[in-house]
Amino acid sequence: MTAVRTVDVALIGLGNVNRNFLAILETKAARLRSDYGLAFRVVGVADSSGVALQPGGFDPGDLRRRKEQGAHVRDLAGYRAHETPAGLLAILACDLVLEASPVNLVDGEPGLSVVRTALGRGIPVVLANKGPLVLAYQELHALAAAHGAALGFSATVCGALPVINIGQRDLVAADVISLRGIFNSTTNFILGEMAAGRAYADALAEAQRRGIAETDPSLDVEGWDTANKLVIVANSFLGMKATLADVSVEGITRVTTEQLQTELASGNTIKLLAIAERQSETCKLRVAPTVLSREEFLGHCDSWEMGIEIHSDLYGRMYYKIWEREPLPTAAAMLRDAVNILRPRR
Repeated sequence: MTAVRTVDVALIGLGNVNRNFLAILETKAARLRSDYGLAFRVVGVADSSGVALQPGGFDPGDLRRRKEQGAHVRDLAGYRAHETPAGLLAILACDLVLEASPVNLVDGEPGLSVVRTALGRGIPVVLANKGPLVLAYQELHALAAAHGAALGFSATVCGALPVINIGQRDLVAADVISLRGIFNSTTNFILGEMAAGRAYADALAEAQRRGIAETDPSLDVEGWDTANKLVIVANSFLGMKATLADVSVEGITRVTTEQLQTELASGNTIKLLAIAERQSETCKLRVAPTVLSREEFLGHCDSWEMGIEIHSDLYGRMYYKIWEREPLPTAAAMLRDAVNILRPRR
């Protein structure tokens, strides 16, 4: 019989992703115990209203329902007035932090301070929030190594599609010659709906209703979410110390219905692509609306799909895609990282 380890978890951010993580804990707790020897107990939470801690654990179902009904962390038992998320992590006894607060590209807060604090205490961190990695990828990995703390972030690039895992684990000794990807399902959905005659504003509203669009939708439609993911990819397995300053970025706000329908009549389509092209010891990075043939792999990556094609010297051309129109798969990617970090090794 497998021994079960109780894992005390802090959830930073209680938006769509971490609420879905709570839903997974409701439905998969027995499976996690029996198959992986892990029992997750949520002992700390934070949202924009503040932080709360409960050493005995919050009930995942009750917490999720309360948030979905409009409650805030400040309404919970265990609320700590005037405490910050990083302050909570400085004092909380926990085994894992799941950081899914909104992306902030100005100073990375509150996520960046949370990650620094947790890693500095040797606490593993799993990220869905791209901001800390985009602003401080090298620093955070050095901090994690210095304190023996794992840092998982597969959920930051294409949700459940294991782009980071493929790049770091499966391209052993390879040099990536080129990479192209549709990294943002919101813009992919909007472009497809516009080509079919739907208004841009209506398509964006649908993406927001489903909880797929970023809290700030300009991150999606102006190309910055895709650029964030490209920076993370470049640092994680393209051998670069890249920042957003290294990426040429153009979003979809200038793409018109007329352009989309003209290309469609010619057997083409327009997709917002992340592109990395090898140039000697580095890669040229750009994000831009790109005309593709409908016959190409990414040309028929439609609606809520995201996809990537990787060309390397050893493994040839590899193609992957996923259909994701809700936050649940991204929450599952966080669970994947957590389990791979924590489960007992045989």
